[in-house]
Amino acid sequence: MENFTYHNPTKLIFGKGQLDVLPEEIKPYGKKILLVYGGGSIKENGIYDQITRKLETTGVQLFELPGVEPNPRITTVRKGIEICKREGIEFLLAVGGGSTIDCTKAIALGAKTDADMWDVINRKAKAGDALPFGTVLTHAATGSEMNSGFVLTNWETKEKKNGGSPETFPKFSILDPVHTFTVPKKQTVYGIVDIMSHLLEHYFHRAENTLIQDRFCESALKTPIEISPKLLDDLANYEYRETIMLSGTLALSKILNMGYRGDWGTHNIEHAVSAVHDIPHGGGLAILFPEWMKHVLDEDNAPRFKQLAVRVFDIDSSGKTNTETALEGIKALRTFWDRLGAPSRLADYNIDESTIEEMAQKTVTPIPKYGRFKRLYKEDSIQILRASL
Repeated sequence: MENFTYHNPTKLIFGKGQLDVLPEEIKPYGKKILLVYGGGSIKENGIYDQITRKLETTGVQLFELPGVEPNPRITTVRKGIEICKREGIEFLLAVGGGSTIDCTKAIALGAKTDADMWDVINRKAKAGDALPFGTVLTHAATGSEMNSGFVLTNWETKEKKNGGSPETFPKFSILDPVHTFTVPKKQTVYGIVDIMSHLLEHYFHRAENTLIQDRFCESALKTPIEISPKLLDDLANYEYRETIMLSGTLALSKILNMGYRGDWGTHNIEHAVSAVHDIPHGGGLAILFPEWMKHVLDEDNAPRFKQLAVRVFDIDSSGKTNTETALEGIKALRTFWDRLGAPSRLADYNIDESTIEEMAQKTVTPIPKYGRFKRLYKEDSIQILRASL
């Protein structure tokens, strides 16, 4: 493995009823709070009322930014930054899933600089400090509650890009599995696919001597495979929601991939697809990941795929070549996601051949080659996208 330094300053507060600690957690940061949330589900399920009642007892002045999109947009970030600067916001509270948290991170960073955040993401400008913020997670998926990264969409230019800073770790994240009970089945599936995709991105790497990390990822993959079908039959089951929620947090906390970096090529392609078509991130990954796997599989890397097939999907490799076993593992992943009800073709989102060139170009616009497990180019993007139609 490679040398590494691990540091994660986020205070993780996990379990039933943990929202009770919110007033005390916010207290050190000030009185002017910006509450950031999405389409209004937190008002329907009562979480909004719980939070505002708790905050009222502390005498804070509460401001709101509702309407964060599932693929959060730079225009919404700019609205939040404007509120922060105009009102002198001292602390932000993100209540929702990964999109809301990602948007909040960008607002927190943008509120402390005069540069436009899209210029910051494109490295045309630098940002330094950030406003402090916390999160109340309501959807298990991205792991944004315990890392410093964020993803934003510029709908005007149809670009979707990553950002992040050492200053954009949440000060605290409150995770009560009860808050995920009302997440609909389809969105629950998208979250599960997202979690598993993060683990798979870690798994496909070129580092040596990662025995512990491999077993971490294999266990973290096998657990959703076991629990997810049960959860989808019983969406308000606390133990199942609890397991999936913790899986999502660990999957992208950098704990499981200490000492190496994974591939992330599939995410490059999906970001291009959802930048053009605004589809759910988890839905796009469900379509693309098995096709990426088939595309990059070769004689050299087949042992890695075989290991995944045998250890995670219990494929019997007796009398089979590495490639044959690997292909059975890829098929097992596709079959499992199909069983959950995840989309399998771009046609499920009415995406056809007409935008393949545009999407393929967007995968390589930041860098002409991408992916670390196997380097890919624009032509590879075209082939994977066509295979996904």
